[in-house]
Amino acid sequence: MEIPGYRGGLAWLPARTIFLTKHGSHAYGLATPESDLDVKGVAIAPTRAYLGFVERFEQAEVSEPDMVIYELRKFMQLAADCNPSIVEVLFTHPDDYLGVTPLGERLLAMRARFLSKKARHTFTGYAMAQLRRLEQHHRWLRDAPPAEPRREDFGLDALTVDEQSRLDALHAELDRVVASWEVDLSPMPRDAQDELRAKITAALAERVAAESESWRAASRHLGIDDGLVERLAREREFRARRREFEQFRAWQRSRNPRRAALEARFGYDTKFGAHVVRLLRMCREILTDGTVNVRRPDRDELLAIRQGAWPFEQLAAWARAEDAAMEALAKASPLPHGPDRTALDAACVALVEEGLRTLG
Repeated sequence: MEIPGYRGGLAWLPARTIFLTKHGSHAYGLATPESDLDVKGVAIAPTRAYLGFVERFEQAEVSEPDMVIYELRKFMQLAADCNPSIVEVLFTHPDDYLGVTPLGERLLAMRARFLSKKARHTFTGYAMAQLRRLEQHHRWLRDAPPAEPRREDFGLDALTVDEQSRLDALHAELDRVVASWEVDLSPMPRDAQDELRAKITAALAERVAAESESWRAASRHLGIDDGLVERLAREREFRARRREFEQFRAWQRSRNPRRAALEARFGYDTKFGAHVVRLLRMCREILTDGTVNVRRPDRDELLAIRQGAWPFEQLAAWARAEDAAMEALAKASPLPHGPDRTALDAACVALVEEGLRTLG
């Protein structure tokens, strides 16, 4: 199979790539003249990569075009986890295929078996994480940190090297105590772990001070007197503010000029805003219809959002309401709680064996 732009050192990769497709904005139908081409693919490595220890293969990357080709086992594992950027590769429009072999056709034929209620957490998780970044950047655009926080701003004295070392050790011990209170979920099935973690995260998100209160409780657990607890709390606040300032400066230095222009014009990165909407709508479609609509039927509206049709406040309010609605959709969804990993694993074994037999 011809791989556009591939000049890598894996001479066997083109012949062993079983599926290659356009991805990203071109596959969504959202490409503009400025859009880069994204490509994703799947390959079965040579026998030595499976049986030996010198040559291992998980994925190959190319920068022009922006392309990633995954080894089949890794791809299927990520797809079984309903990773949004992976599972949608199986549902791109045939017009966007750049190459598909008979083994690739067999992989595509089982695509529905990767879908499950896990989409409720993975797709919305990606979307809401992106929304939180947009909210932070939106806040910085309106009210940028004026200067790097200073210790004296928090009523803290300068520290000697020894004091700093002891304070760091105490913070680490407190974090260890808090971590020890977390429930070990390892005996549970992976799908149940994901659902429980998502519910715990949602519950904690309703308590703004949850982390701070846990940390204070750990201080009392270690027998630290109230005066030092208050000092440690101010230290923690100072460190958090300084960390945010450093993130702000890094964001300023690394901003894409085109994205910065969108932020200056609309108050937020409207391209990422459109991705938030796309991910949440795809999640709804998966849970209700059991399919992944990669080529977007709402293309015109998504392009309008990229052009600033939705103010940031509208985007944020809509996204949070949609995220909240997903719980009921997931409960009513006909999809299984999680994919049949045993059956998918058997299918993976069969594909790899066939690939090793026919491809050499």
